[in-house]
Amino acid sequence: QLQFVESGGGLVQPGGSLRISCAASGFTVGKYAIGWFRQAPGKGREEVSCITSSGGSTNYADSVKGRFSISRDNAKNTVYLQMNSLKSEDTAVYYCKALLGCPSTVGLGSWGQGTQVTVSS
Repeated sequence: QLQFVESGGGLVQPGGSLRISCAASGFTVGKYAIGWFRQAPGKGREEVSCITSSGGSTNYADSVKGRFSISRDNAKNTVYLQMNSLKSEDTAVYYCKALLGCPSTVGLGSWGQGTQVTVSS
């Protein structure tokens, strides 16, 4: 069962920073490319970023390029998303998922509960 537990979300002011985490349970995250996705109210889920299994290559949506940074610690079975210069339009529930590759449109396993990120003054 490829599923993650997302954490670290919260309320942050515009221009602020937040780091969210995605912990794997019951499997070795180092075997998989991982993607971060988000879903804003009333909108579909979109991919924000992904990272290869080794961490050697990453990919970002144009909307977050230069502001967000994805990383992984395979020893801790965890993937992170560092979010800087946050904007109100970054408000969403953030999810992670194993992928067939990075980039790839093929997801593996199921969605977790996500972590809410709210950017507001």
